[in-house]
Amino acid sequence: MVTNPQYTPPVTRATLRLALILGAAAALVGLAVLVPAGYGTFALFGCVGIALGAINLGLAVQSVSRFATTRPSKARFSGSVLGRLAIVTVVAFLCALFFRPAGYAVFGGLAVFQLAAIVSSLLPLIKDVRQR
Repeated sequence: MVTNPQYTPPVTRATLRLALILGAAAALVGLAVLVPAGYGTFALFGCVGIALGAINLGLAVQSVSRFATTRPSKARFSGSVLGRLAIVTVVAFLCALFFRPAGYAVFGGLAVFQLAAIVSSLLPLIKDVRQR
């Protein structure tokens, strides 16, 4: 068992790093495509969604690392997960509500980042399965 509460397993750091890189690449592609087409505000809110997803993933990695070393109650851990998701959801809904229709792109950005996070998580798993 690891005694350092700041310890994050290397595969988790690599997964987070790859998800951030994929999310940044998606944001750049979105900006490059949408801004010249006249949809700059959609691109901006898409980037906000990607940023919200990145922040949520970073906090989730911290939370899992803390949970693995300090072993808090499952209720407390679940509460922190639900709290993070609630904050992300409220911010996304507020953007969609107050900046219609461009604010809806926040949900697109969140979805794109979620896809990037899934891909970055699957790559080490596929590599491990191939090695066996």
